[in-house]
Amino acid sequence: MSTRSAPIRLATRGSALALVQARSVERSLKGRRHDVELVEVETTGDQIRDELIHRLGKTGAFVRSLDEQVLDGSVEGAVHSMKDMPTDSPEELIVAAIPQRASAGDLLVTPDGSDLEELPAGATVGTGSLRRQAQLLAKRPDLEVEPLRGNVDTRVEKLLAGHLQAEHDERTAAEEERRGNADDPEFEPEYERRPEEWIEGLSEIERRALERDVETTYDAIVLAAAGLERSNLLERVPTRPLPIGEFVPAAGQGAIAVTMLDTELAESVHDAVDHPRTRVETTVERTVLAALGGGCVAPIGIHALVQGEHVRTRVQVLARDGEHTISVSRDLPVERHAEAARELAGELADRGARELIEEAKREADDEETAADRSDDEVEE
Repeated sequence: MSTRSAPIRLATRGSALALVQARSVERSLKGRRHDVELVEVETTGDQIRDELIHRLGKTGAFVRSLDEQVLDGSVEGAVHSMKDMPTDSPEELIVAAIPQRASAGDLLVTPDGSDLEELPAGATVGTGSLRRQAQLLAKRPDLEVEPLRGNVDTRVEKLLAGHLQAEHDERTAAEEERRGNADDPEFEPEYERRPEEWIEGLSEIERRALERDVETTYDAIVLAAAGLERSNLLERVPTRPLPIGEFVPAAGQGAIAVTMLDTELAESVHDAVDHPRTRVETTVERTVLAALGGGCVAPIGIHALVQGEHVRTRVQVLARDGEHTISVSRDLPVERHAEAARELAGELADRGARELIEEAKREADDEETAADRSDDEVEE
């Protein structure tokens, strides 16, 4: 039993998904007789809602504000989505615990369950990730990949909105035609249910989508499987898994991390929450990412899976337009997984990954410069 009298305060973002993740850590700690208090913090990434992640400046837009609360003593720990975490964190902080990871892969989400090959030529696919954009274009250069931001619910609503509103318009027109032919006994209506009956049969998320203003009509979007699962949306929208071999996930995708100061309390949290296999896998992924560099401005996918005495590791570095890809799959020894991960990163860099990452950084700098100039013109 814990001898600590005060609750362990854990900082978390206030989004629905972040709270689900934080509450899972809370449950694990309470199961080991720890009192826990969740503290919601608005982060830089939450404040700048109209920018894609790679345009938020330094990596860690959703992380640093939480970690600052730990450093100044406002809370004892912070709960993060590991894929959002920069590889360069303050020296005072440690990753005290990494719970067992959820699904690491990506899913294609469509209104009708189509897979990637079934999307029509020129289809519009939404994502806020440079990695996913590059992977989509590498597989389907004909696609129109458009920006997409917001929490998981919002992204799904944006996908459904245009299609539901188009169907509503069709049903409304059909209803007007039915009323105009009310006296014709041979007239057969196109739809059995009237528009108001159809709306009553929609799910809550579909109703919200129907009320949204449509800026872009998406044929599909790409989301992390873990996010859909944790948001209880996996069974509510049609999805198709994207093969990890071609769509290698982001380092740490599906994993949660608890950052703390290096104290006895951190050891206690580690003992209660940490999942050894997930820690090995995510250590490999983040070690490769740190050695390669690039953060969130370069399309890099890294996925590790412990299999017996080895860690099967896939790495994919892409040009932002998807035209060039460097990929490798390697079994790394578990007993020296971090060292072997650094060696693998060095090999990739020598094979051309370094040049792709530097090119991506230059393109990101050019975009930032162009955006700054645009802002200056608006201010003038």
